[in-house]
Amino acid sequence: MKMITIPGQNYQISETTVTQGQWKRVMGTEPWKGQSYVQEGDDYPAVYVSWYDAVEFCEKLSEMEDKPYRLPTEAEWEYACLGGMTTNYHFGDDSADLSKYAWFCENAWDINEKYSHRVAQKQHNQFGLYDMHGNVWEWCSDLYDEQQPDRVLRGGSWDLDSDDCSAWFRGYYTPEVRNDSVGFRLASTLT
Repeated sequence: MKMITIPGQNYQISETTVTQGQWKRVMGTEPWKGQSYVQEGDDYPAVYVSWYDAVEFCEKLSEMEDKPYRLPTEAEWEYACLGGMTTNYHFGDDSADLSKYAWFCENAWDINEKYSHRVAQKQHNQFGLYDMHGNVWEWCSDLYDEQQPDRVLRGGSWDLDSDDCSAWFRGYYTPEVRNDSVGFRLASTLT
């Protein structure tokens, strides 16, 4: 997994979301197999993975590589997404350019490509990270609300409109949920 060191921070984050190929190498399973709204292939995001599944992947990969992997915190994810910007998207405030960087309803769902797309097909952000907007929601380690078990999702997905793919939009699911539009990316603390 290619990890990108975030400038001025003490963590790395994976260049892309975890792919089906990476998931199969670590976990030996294919939870997306036979599910609706999924394209299969090594370069497609691993979907139909719950928050618990994502945490287990991080633990297994940490053992395999003798390096501590984890899910990013929501703050880490947001900082990495924006690439040093303070706008709605890492490229500015205007969603007119979103299709250069993201798979979302306009260039996926609306044209009947109802699935997450291969990673790293769009332009990356200032830190070299792909698909921070759209394609698949990404699990974060944080609770959405301290009173509930729900976990934070960031980034939006292929079936949402541009506003829901902005850097500021927050989503959530209970940690056992698995579906076609949720994946994750890795983080690692620098020592």
